Amino acid sequence: MATPSSPNPVVVVAKEKEEEKEEEDTTDLSTSANLDLFFTDPADFYPPTPPPTTQTYTTLSGATITLHLVGHSPLEAHHLWNGSRVVASHFEAHPALVHNRTVLELGAGAGLPSIVAATLGARRVVVTDYPDPDLVETMWRNVRGCELISEREKVIVVDGLVWGADPAGVLGHLTGGAGDEGGFDVLVLADLLFRHTEHGSMLRTIRQTLKKSRESKAFVVFTSYRPWLQHKDLAFFDLAREQGFVVDKVLERKMDRPLFEKDPGDEEVLKTVTGWVLRWPEEVCRGREVTDISMEERNVAK
Repeated sequence: MATPSSPNPVVVVAKEKEEEKEEEDTTDLSTSANLDLFFTDPADFYPPTPPPTTQTYTTLSGATITLHLVGHSPLEAHHLWNGSRVVASHFEAHPALVHNRTVLELGAGAGLPSIVAATLGARRVVVTDYPDPDLVETMWRNVRGCELISEREKVIVVDGLVWGADPAGVLGHLTGGAGDEGGFDVLVLADLLFRHTEHGSMLRTIRQTLKKSRESKAFVVFTSYRPWLQHKDLAFFDLAREQGFVVDKVLERKMDRPLFEKDPGDEEVLKTVTGWVLRWPEEVCRGREVTDISMEERNVAK
């Protein structure tokens, strides 16, 4: 029989194993420090975010406008799209389109058409895109850096705007002078139509911000960057007509090469930029209101 001073060998072995287990637990790999050894990616595991870039635009007078672009954007704002270049040059060729008028650009990216409109004597220009801080700051940088607009004549401001959302803040940038009531004289949408699911939201913003006047126009300039989906790009204009707008094609320009030279599809389509104008019908300009309900919504209501 074992006495109290003579411990059971089995108990001693068990106790030793427990002590060993406790020692092992002190280096448990589930602690955050040790997990980092397994789950922390190497510094060069992910490719670096592309740095910001610059593009230039040469005016008809030979002046150069330098445009800064964000390094990368899921909103595709890191490109200077051909539509922006074409509508800017169209304004230069026909300065009366924007001179002494109020201008709102949607999805502006670098803001080239807006900046050109300001240099041509627009009364007020509001440059907008999605309210991403880096994107908004880049647009401001382009506006402030344009030496063709003197500080004392700065008529151009930048703001964030989500298509289809309440535009009260944007409308608030109108100075309140004669003719500023009811919205902007000119709207610019350059290379936005590839976002097919946003067509309804774009049109809602146009309806909310385009002044109901015979002289008011929304310029929609674009390339079908996916030629096999060109019918979906053009569906924007069918929807615009359904909602009461008058739609006219006003320009077509063939670029020397596609913007993205390795893109698949018909090269001639990829090089072609077309420009369209949306206007209010005559009855609206006379004071009759167009309902804010689309044809699709009307059919649902029935």
